[in-house]
Amino acid sequence: MPSFYIYLLTNQNNKVMYVGVTNNLVRRVYEHKTKQIQGFTEKYNVNKLVYFEETSDIRVAITREKEIKKWRREKKNLLVVSVNPEWKELSEGWFGDLSLRSR
Repeated sequence: MPSFYIYLLTNQNNKVMYVGVTNNLVRRVYEHKTKQIQGFTEKYNVNKLVYFEETSDIRVAITREKEIKKWRREKKNLLVVSVNPEWKELSEGWFGDLSLRSR
């Protein structure tokens, strides 16, 4: 059964937030971290995974993404804090040392 993920990224200062949906969370986070995706996340260095949900239904995932995108920042913050109170980088250790790959 396929999985789909709704995820929230922020920058190192937790000032800017991005909400996305994907069918491969590891690949998508890697793309954000290595700036393979041009646009908002690249411009604002938004690459810290702080929250994600999983579902087996793409329609549910897209609906949830749209719902969260409409929320005020305070409500998004509460969502993150509900499962990640310290705003830790949830993808830590997934990719080794990415700084070595950019050399």
